Amino acid sequence: MNTFSPKLTVITVVYNDVRGIERTLLSVINQTYPHIEYLVIDGASTDGTTEIIQRYSGHITRWISEPDSGIYHAMNKGLALATGDYVLFMNSGDEIYDPDTVAQVFASAPNADIYYGETEMFDARWESLGLRRHAAPDRFTWRSFRYGMNVSHQAIYIRRAITGPYDLRYQLSADIDWIICAAKKAKTIAHTRRLVAKYLVGGMSKKRHWQSLRERFQIFSKHYGLLPNIFNHIVIAINLAAYYARHGKPNDGSL
Repeated sequence: MNTFSPKLTVITVVYNDVRGIERTLLSVINQTYPHIEYLVIDGASTDGTTEIIQRYSGHITRWISEPDSGIYHAMNKGLALATGDYVLFMNSGDEIYDPDTVAQVFASAPNADIYYGETEMFDARWESLGLRRHAAPDRFTWRSFRYGMNVSHQAIYIRRAITGPYDLRYQLSADIDWIICAAKKAKTIAHTRRLVAKYLVGGMSKKRHWQSLRERFQIFSKHYGLLPNIFNHIVIAINLAAYYARHGKPNDGSL
């Protein structure tokens, strides 16, 4: 019998998302797993978001509402407050997949440094777009992102001891750098082989897509080397062209 029951800190970052915040809050609050610390970091919303957070404050370990310098600054605030053995970012508009997902994640293997799974994509009407174009690999390492981000930020649980702060030089893609840095330190990584997150397509990385792509190129060059990264992007372009020919536009706007 698996008795591995670590404390998980779930961090939700939000700013003016009165439409999506309640769905996210409920997906965390309704988890059957008992050892969850829930932190909500609001960027001084003015659209009614804070009123919804207040409504569920009895189920939230701690929440703050104050101005910040962007999403990764807010995420760093959450990390600074976290006390769990593991951290999971489930930002406003996204959901933990099922009420028993967290329990199933930690039941999949004992004491791994990283747990990861699959993500289902949803549009603004919360209609399913299917799975991500980049399927989660059977074996994930820090090198796994070289042909594209194949594990989403919402689908990865990382031991807090191997995490660092987000690099604020990146405005749209610091999560990629953060995951790679943690994966370099990880000794054991467990594939849960299940859907663990629901992701709302959109956000700033899609609205400012070219800036996001430039940042990704910089991050991949830093970790994998410039020349290998150029070669990898040729492979990415070929794979993307083949995907377009078979399926049309990707459902997640990814490389």
